[in-house]
Amino acid sequence: MSTSSQPQFRYTQTPSKVLHLRNLPWECTEEELIQLCDPFGKIVNTKCNVGANRNQAFVEFADLNQAISMVSYYASSSEPAQIRGKIVYIQYSNRHEIVNNKSPGDAPGNVLLVTIEGVEAGDVSIDVIHLVFSAFGFVHKIATFEKAAGFQALIQFSDPETASAARNALDGRSIPRYLLPEHFGSCHLRISYSAHTDLNIKFQSHRSRDYTNPYLPVNPTAMDGAMQTAVGPDGKKVEFQSNVLLALIENMQYAVTVDVLHTVFSAYGSVQKIAIFEKNGATQALIQYPDIPTAAVAKEALEGHCIYDGGYCF
Repeated sequence: MSTSSQPQFRYTQTPSKVLHLRNLPWECTEEELIQLCDPFGKIVNTKCNVGANRNQAFVEFADLNQAISMVSYYASSSEPAQIRGKIVYIQYSNRHEIVNNKSPGDAPGNVLLVTIEGVEAGDVSIDVIHLVFSAFGFVHKIATFEKAAGFQALIQFSDPETASAARNALDGRSIPRYLLPEHFGSCHLRISYSAHTDLNIKFQSHRSRDYTNPYLPVNPTAMDGAMQTAVGPDGKKVEFQSNVLLALIENMQYAVTVDVLHTVFSAYGSVQKIAIFEKNGATQALIQYPDIPTAAVAKEALEGHCIYDGGYCF
């Protein structure tokens, strides 16, 4: 028997052929859900990895009696429902079928349309928007733009439930003052559901990000003060100093990661941003420091050196 203080069942709910399962293992698969529920009847639909922690799911049986059978079995069993050794809490869902509703407005979707009132583009960075909304779950993509309604952003989550949790918590609220420029007052968020389900992000930039694809090409405007070059009198390229370094990573024996680069470059100063991308078949990275002198010290120290013996070479 479970000794948990959290009840495995709620008896006050009206029976439904859709069951709500909680406390699932992280990234629980559809196959694992079906394996747990299949002995009680035919599964016609599932919805996995929902909720802010992605540890909930919905399972829809073909018949109401099949769902009642599963709830009744585990309610009277000495062994609780488990997946990967974790106790799964089961209850009837308030919904009577699983519907993937993609209509806009108030119909839940996985993409939010956020209007940030009282600001202009550039007043609130995409990094601040990501920080605020990622408190409710993994943010897949963000695209910002200006419309007649003002400065807006599309924010894509993995599922409507996570998006709904963010909307319910933030609609009508303000971005915390400590994340805003000093001269700003409050800026209110107006949030609705978008008709989009998957944003098409072609570049990482100061206006758009795809957090699921670290190898997406970087738009030159992705970082302020990106390295500029000019042609000198002798016909050779002359580099202007910048607070952003462009690193060409050669002789890689293992896949390079942002964490590895951050560890190496932060030894010479505070690293503000890092972006990795592929260009002309080579792996490159942009590393942004707060000022030019710090970037110059890092460039002098690291150019031509290896991270590991026989490993990455800049």
